[in-house]
Amino acid sequence: MRKIIGIAITLATVAGLGFASAAKAEDVSAQAAYADIQKTLGSVPGFFKAFPESGIAGAWAEFKSVQLNPKTKLDAKTKELIGLAVAAQIPCHYCIYFHSAAAKANGATDQEIGEAVAMAAIARHWSTVLNGMQIDLATFKDETDAVLHAAGEKAKTTGMK
Repeated sequence: MRKIIGIAITLATVAGLGFASAAKAEDVSAQAAYADIQKTLGSVPGFFKAFPESGIAGAWAEFKSVQLNPKTKLDAKTKELIGLAVAAQIPCHYCIYFHSAAAKANGATDQEIGEAVAMAAIARHWSTVLNGMQIDLATFKDETDAVLHAAGEKAKTTGMK
């Protein structure tokens, strides 16, 4: 029995050391993330400080590598208009403010912002109809493919896109 207790104490000590070094690593990565946020944005906004330190490095990496990355396939204005459309549906007043301001900072007009919000509303409307009416998904896909094919053929003959 003493041997089992000794082994348990040893394992607990080793595990505790592992957690301590993991916590130290998290602290170092959190401090590096805060430093990079400061460098990138000029300050560390409160919402980043409020995020748990154990996850801030990953959250910042995601934010920076997608939203702030100019080398992605979507340009910054498009990303912010998508963010606004989603934010309007959630709804998130913080996100609506941020993505509207960021979209404008990236060249979006009031008309483009209005269209993004209208597209979100249209998608929500038809999602409600399709789901509520329990439209068969396979049939819906077949009909969508047929409509898009016909539109493509019509565009070829009329020169429209």
